Amino acid sequence: MRSGRRARHHLLWLAHSNGIPKSRVDEVLDQVGLASVARRRAGGFSLGMQQRLGIAAALLGDPPMLMFDEPVNGLDPDGIVWIRGLLRSLAAEGRVVLVSSHLMGELEDTADHLIVIGRGRLVADTSMAKLLAAASKARVEVVTAQRTEATTVLANAGATVIVAGADTVTVDGLPGDRVAALLTEAAIPFAELRRHRATLEEAYMDLTRGVIEFAPEETVR
Repeated sequence: MRSGRRARHHLLWLAHSNGIPKSRVDEVLDQVGLASVARRRAGGFSLGMQQRLGIAAALLGDPPMLMFDEPVNGLDPDGIVWIRGLLRSLAAEGRVVLVSSHLMGELEDTADHLIVIGRGRLVADTSMAKLLAAASKARVEVVTAQRTEATTVLANAGATVIVAGADTVTVDGLPGDRVAALLTEAAIPFAELRRHRATLEEAYMDLTRGVIEFAPEETVR
C-alpha cells in the first residue's frame, strides 16, 4: 500500500483490479469504522487505523474464509472490543475465521476452536471449552487472609500449592472437601473455596512445555 494514497482510493484500486463493484468499497469502510476518514492519506494513519484498513481490504471480496494475523495489534481498548465483535459476527454469518495470535486473553474471549502448534508439530486440535476443562483438572482455589499458614497445611497433606494472588492459592492434588476439612481442622479461616478455571495461557504453557524452542536453562544449585 502506497502511503500517499488515500484510504478510499486504495480500496477502489483493489476493487477494480479484482473485478469487485465500487459500491463494496464504501460498505467495508463503514464496516471497519473508517468512513469518516476515507479521504485521508493512509500514510498518516495510526497503526490501529492501518489495521482497520487492512481488514477492509480483506473484506472487499466478501470471502467465505478469512485469516487474521495478530488483528488486535495497534488497536486501542475500543478497537479491541470492536474486533472481537467483528470476528464473531463474521463467524456467525457462516464464514470460516482463522486467527493467529500470541495474545492469549484475546483468543480466550473470541475463539471457539483452537489449533496449537509447537516446533512445526500439531500439539492440540480441540474446542476452547475442552482445552480449558482439561487444563483446569481437579484444582481448587482458596481465598484466605492466612495464605502462608494455609499453604503449609495443604502442602504437608501432599498437595501442590501455587500462590495465585495476595490472598489466593491454587491447590492441586486434593479434592475441595478435603481442602476445606484440613483448613477447618487447622483453624485457618477462608473466605472462598472454588474450582479453579484455567486460563488459555496456563493451558498453552502446559501443552507446549516440552516443545518450546527457546527456553532458559534451569539454574543448578
